[in-house]
Amino acid sequence: MELSMKRIGFVGVGRMGANMARRLLDVGCVVTSVYDVDRERAESLSKEIGAACVPTPARVAELSSVVVTVVSNDADMHGIFRADDPDSLLAHAKGRLFINCATVSPEVHREVEALVEMQGGQSLEACMASSIPQAREGTLYLMCGGKQDSFDRAKPLLEMLSTTLRHIGGAGQAAKVKALVNMVMNINTAGLAEGLGLGEALGLDLTMLQEVFSQTGAASRVLETDGADMQNRDHECYFSAAHAAKDSGIACAMAESVGLPLPLANATSEQYQRLVAHGKGDLDKSAVAELTFKDRCGSVT
Repeated sequence: MELSMKRIGFVGVGRMGANMARRLLDVGCVVTSVYDVDRERAESLSKEIGAACVPTPARVAELSSVVVTVVSNDADMHGIFRADDPDSLLAHAKGRLFINCATVSPEVHREVEALVEMQGGQSLEACMASSIPQAREGTLYLMCGGKQDSFDRAKPLLEMLSTTLRHIGGAGQAAKVKALVNMVMNINTAGLAEGLGLGEALGLDLTMLQEVFSQTGAASRVLETDGADMQNRDHECYFSAAHAAKDSGIACAMAESVGLPLPLANATSEQYQRLVAHGKGDLDKSAVAELTFKDRCGSVT
């Protein structure tokens, strides 16, 4: 069957999922259906792209040969793949390919693969090391974990969504790498916030300071993406503080499981947990600067 004629459904159509669906529609794929716990969000996207807005994950699987899932956390993944639940994806798993793009614990991906295979389907994790514009443009960096035949089946579709596509290994392996990517990114973000916060407290010009950072050992990708936002207090969300807290927590749990102390990762995780506790988890991860700039004093506005 030609890829453009395959029936693709989406479970989870927030910022990333919705833009992936738009991208696939642009390149000629058939998006059959969408489901989201936020019914209004799903209805809006369904009208835009001409897909059905369905009441359960099971209905997405029923209408589709490939299901892309983009949910928030371990609990949500367990919910949509719950065994013996007529509303879950497992109700129509036979013959389906599930491409799971959420950053969740490695063991959850392994559990999902086992559950799907018991029902005669295939499962692949496709962890995304990119953001909203890349989802829309089809330029994601994708790290995949699962069996080789599942990866081979998913590859033509994933190539339409990405510019870099890597098969890391078996189920859970890509999730480990993704957790480490986000752990280091979050540490860099928190470190940049402290550097800029201290610079402002010392009376330095922050635009000048960022230019110096960019040409020295202080340079980083997050300087490019978050530096100006920290300076200007512009925290429009591309990668939320809540997701940063979750992902750093996953990495810290992995470190604890192998008995490895990670003081920087733990401190960063605590900073993002503070933002979430302030009710600011929906802000971009750059909002960690609100906890470090002296004149803001943790106001998290």
